[in-house]
Amino acid sequence: MFFTEMWERFSYYGMRGLLVLYLTKTALEGGLGIPEASATLIYGYFTGFVYFTPIIGGWLADKYIGQRRAILIGGLTMAAGQFFLFMQPALSTQAAALGLPWPTMIGLLLLMLGNGFFKPNISTIVGKLYEQGDPLRDAAFTIFYMGINTGAFIAPLVCGFLAENLFATKDASGAILNYGFRYGFLAAGIGMLIGQLAFNLLGKKYLGDVGLYPEGQSADKNKVVVKEPLTKEETDRMAVVFIITLFVVFFWAGFEQAGSSLTLYTDKYINREVAGFLIPTSWFQSVNAGFIVLLGAPIAALWVSLGRKGKDLSIPVKMGLGMVLLGVGFLFMVGAVMQRGGDVADQTIKASIWWLIATYFFHTVGELCLSPVGLSMVSRLSPPALTSMLMGVWFLAPFVAQIAGGYIAKYVEELGALTVFGLIAGFVILAGLILIAISRKLFYMMHGRG
Repeated sequence: MFFTEMWERFSYYGMRGLLVLYLTKTALEGGLGIPEASATLIYGYFTGFVYFTPIIGGWLADKYIGQRRAILIGGLTMAAGQFFLFMQPALSTQAAALGLPWPTMIGLLLLMLGNGFFKPNISTIVGKLYEQGDPLRDAAFTIFYMGINTGAFIAPLVCGFLAENLFATKDASGAILNYGFRYGFLAAGIGMLIGQLAFNLLGKKYLGDVGLYPEGQSADKNKVVVKEPLTKEETDRMAVVFIITLFVVFFWAGFEQAGSSLTLYTDKYINREVAGFLIPTSWFQSVNAGFIVLLGAPIAALWVSLGRKGKDLSIPVKMGLGMVLLGVGFLFMVGAVMQRGGDVADQTIKASIWWLIATYFFHTVGELCLSPVGLSMVSRLSPPALTSMLMGVWFLAPFVAQIAGGYIAKYVEELGALTVFGLIAGFVILAGLILIAISRKLFYMMHGRG
């Protein structure tokens, strides 16, 4: 499961690391020439609907096709989407709508649909590998999360190198004249196919029948399953999933600025030159993932150690802490803006790269407190027949947040980075503190699974 998710995230983050640059660079530079305000909205809606479709894919898997078949459908659909992005210049360069040529629109649509089948169901299978109450579940999801971020770490380096170095045309000074974006998308599509090959070759050996059939069904077609109505404890636990999902909207709206406003700010205003080498902007998408690969195992070990000592933090407290840490990260971006003297337009005035590194560090620790714990929470609190669908509900938070984040990124240019980064920090820290304040009530509603 680590390996399959690693390659799927390689595919997604390889594409995502290039998307805003691809949308905003001019046609002569190999991009689409869309204004930044419009590009960040397109990015926000695209990445938002990537996280809306999992509720549909999860429901279909629970009721009709099972998780394993859904993962196959999703993986092949996403690979096709990447190949449409790669083939776009050969198929059409004429803008069909929103400044997007029709092959690009189809490619993004296929990525949204495919992710809906893939995303909730692979996480559900990981949860099914552990019995209820197993203290290893949170740690296992953290290790699985390292697989996600191993792919996310490698992807911008590989796809960014192809787009901004190997297949880019440069002048005598080394400035990029034309980007090779399509080859980055090609690499993302190939990565997706590698993951699907591994999943289908190794799944039967290591997973057995886990995820092969919808919940309550098996290979025995004559078996009759009686579905009991939900108990009060089950409805309380489902309510906790919905409540916490509402809170983490604030987290993801801030966190996903990495692919939009932070990328654009880095491209213009961060000093990216190290020892005479100009770091490609897309490579910074790997910083967060690199920190997760480094910190994932120690934090997983921390949860296991606290659990064995009977001192583990409750799920709501972990998530509230993650939100506070994300807000602290944005305070470092406030520092970057202030180092430049405020929101000055002069791109020759650069902020230190260390502000950005510190931001990503705190975002990463916050993410490790929230995201893998959230995946574990859903598998722990959901009734068995609704697990994949509720995993889709969990992904509604980033759906709403990505769209909101697109509007936030749009207003960076209008309100200024100092104001926007400061407001994000304040809102996320406040939401995290409120979640911690109500954590005891939520823990009670979990009925022993918090």
